[in-house]
Amino acid sequence: MKSSLPYWFVALALLVGVAWAGWLGQRHLAGLASPIDRAETVLLDMRILAVGPRPAPPEVVIVGIDDETITKAGRYPIGRDRLAELIGKIRNAGAKALGIDMLLVGNTDDAADAGLTSALGSLPSVIAAAGVFKDDNRPVSAIPAPDSILPPLPEFATSASVGLVNVAADAGGTPRHIPLLFMTPEGPEPSLSLRALGLYLGDMPALTAGGVRLPGGVQPLDLGWHLPLNYYGPMGTVRTVSAQDLFDGTPGAAAAVKDRLVLLGATATGVGDRFSTPFDQILPGVEVLATGVSNLMDGSALIRDGLVRKADVAAALLITVAGMAAAAFLPLAVASVLFVLTLCGWLAAATLLLGDGYWFSAALPLAASVPPVIGLAILRQVFDRYQMRRLETAQDALSRFQAPELARRIAEDPSFLREPSEQDAAVLFVDLAGYTGLSERMGPARTREFLQAFHTIVVNETERHHGLAMSFMGDGAMICFGIPDPGLKDAVNAWQCTFDLVREVGKWMAGTGLRSGTGALRAGVHFGPVVLSRLGHEHQQQITVTGDCVNVASRLMEVAKEHGSLVAMSSELMEAAAHEAGADLHAPRTETVAIRGRQKEMLVGLWTALEAEAVKLVVPAN
Repeated sequence: MKSSLPYWFVALALLVGVAWAGWLGQRHLAGLASPIDRAETVLLDMRILAVGPRPAPPEVVIVGIDDETITKAGRYPIGRDRLAELIGKIRNAGAKALGIDMLLVGNTDDAADAGLTSALGSLPSVIAAAGVFKDDNRPVSAIPAPDSILPPLPEFATSASVGLVNVAADAGGTPRHIPLLFMTPEGPEPSLSLRALGLYLGDMPALTAGGVRLPGGVQPLDLGWHLPLNYYGPMGTVRTVSAQDLFDGTPGAAAAVKDRLVLLGATATGVGDRFSTPFDQILPGVEVLATGVSNLMDGSALIRDGLVRKADVAAALLITVAGMAAAAFLPLAVASVLFVLTLCGWLAAATLLLGDGYWFSAALPLAASVPPVIGLAILRQVFDRYQMRRLETAQDALSRFQAPELARRIAEDPSFLREPSEQDAAVLFVDLAGYTGLSERMGPARTREFLQAFHTIVVNETERHHGLAMSFMGDGAMICFGIPDPGLKDAVNAWQCTFDLVREVGKWMAGTGLRSGTGALRAGVHFGPVVLSRLGHEHQQQITVTGDCVNVASRLMEVAKEHGSLVAMSSELMEAAAHEAGADLHAPRTETVAIRGRQKEMLVGLWTALEAEAVKLVVPAN
């Protein structure tokens, strides 16, 4: 394939496109925030919804402090004595471990705090701490480093483990990751989700270079030990039990938490953290944490590790290069369709792979490829239009040296007439009688103007009768009918053009004020086979018509002069014209004459000036 663009320009454009895609890819590998992330979250939500909801693992249960619980308690947060009672109910129901998504800060009642401390120590528990960040615009690649910690009361921390409950949300407020490790001023601290899972398993999961080691194997993590969340569905998809049901001893409530990892938090309307997720606009924060723990439990967290990010970058580079190559070398319509199909294919593949738990970026290949591909397509259109204007200018210039129809054919098909073409055509030769003496009297400047006016009449009448003025020879011209393609009325067109030229040139000469009888048009016309071909050197050629028909037409001007006539027309042309016109076309006088250079004599029709000007055509020309 050959591009209409210069190869150096295509190479430069590809270099710029690769540099752009590479720069975006480097930021993607480093986990740096960018406007692409906003597009990616929208496309991710669309893919999550396309995959649809799925069941959450039964090992994780939420005990929700819901509207009924708060109504019965008469306040929120519920009192610590009431919270201690609830923890006792969870312990008595046989829960295996407990994670509390509530900040237990500040002293209330000493007795109530003591009771809560005792309750926390009665079963494996983890309570919440919160990191405080002055600058929340940190890259995903970094381990979150809060400037300070909002911790629970020390007495509670002595009875239970402590874990941070911060989540990493996107620009729209949707939690996308749960950091499993925080670098606090006191040192590294795990998240509440990781602590809770460790209590449930009886052993704290170990963080490795690329993931977290669990009983079923290593769960890959994103940069900075961030766990990409894979939501199960709307609110309540993770099984939720009302805290009031445990207080009331509602049948089935205790059985629901037996041997389970319980996450305790607020689910009531208007209380606690609420987050927008793909399936729900008001998912409680405790269910976000439960989603993270459940993802670790069943190994369904989205996989977006270093290898996946590298695959994103590779796809972005390949799609960019392929799209730009198509825009440079293929027709733009075809290139556009292929490029759109490639992007749709990547989006479809990313959606299918998300169903298997792999989070490939849909936005990165789009952002990397669309600007350079569209930019190159626009530049190519501009360049093609520039080239087209140059071609039109060249064609216009060529048409001044070749007949316009031949110039058009050459421009459209440079290989036109590589092989000669033999066909029938009508050939008309004309010149001006008495031109030599006339040009001597007028001088060079006036002669040039005179010839320009004469040639204009010849071209106008020739084109009007669908002929081609093949060449000009001073005061003479060779005109062909049926070139480059034969027509149905080539002979009759030649007939009518001959006599119209005689009349038009006669009128023009009368208007010039020149002496009568000087500059009358003489014509010789013949019809027969010709050869249309290219003649000349390999690097300098012209298209011309050759053959016996051309020679005879030229010699017929001599015959006309010898017989005191202006027009000499072969019987072959008269017969062909009569057949095409469906009429009786005949000459006022015919002679059988010898043609110089030819052995065989031929029948010729002859017309004087007055007879030629009186000829009328019985049917209109094509």
